[in-house]
Amino acid sequence: MKNVFFLSAFLLITSYQLSFAQSSVDEEITLIQSAFGMDKKQIIEGYMDLPDEVAPAFWTIYQAYEESRKELGRERLNIINDFLSEYESIGDDEADDLANRTLKNDLALSKLHSSYYKKFKKATSAVDAAKFLQIDTYIHNTIRNAIQQELPFIDQ
Repeated sequence: MKNVFFLSAFLLITSYQLSFAQSSVDEEITLIQSAFGMDKKQIIEGYMDLPDEVAPAFWTIYQAYEESRKELGRERLNIINDFLSEYESIGDDEADDLANRTLKNDLALSKLHSSYYKKFKKATSAVDAAKFLQIDTYIHNTIRNAIQQELPFIDQ
């Protein structure tokens, strides 16, 4: 689990660099996701400890899951970047937009988890699918909490 905290710190440090021009933001997000994806896969691989007969099917589904999740992660980082750009002078319209985008992103991640839980369960077992969901949720919540602790509060 120490690797998870290292990933959180890395993401946290690099996320503050997201306040540059949009093309630079996209490049930073791509870099973050690339580094994070490799480390995340190693963490999941060690935690899952899959039998040889189901591992190939799991990793095929995992790759498809990660492609979908990366889009949601990219949007999450864009929301954070937009918040950091606006928080000092945020008004009702900006706050409403950021809140709605965040809620939509959270809902999309929950739907993604639900959809892929079924796919992982079919390819492996309910226990393995639940293990994946548990570690994936843990990783994302750890990162979100670390970022949230560093973000300024509105009107503060």
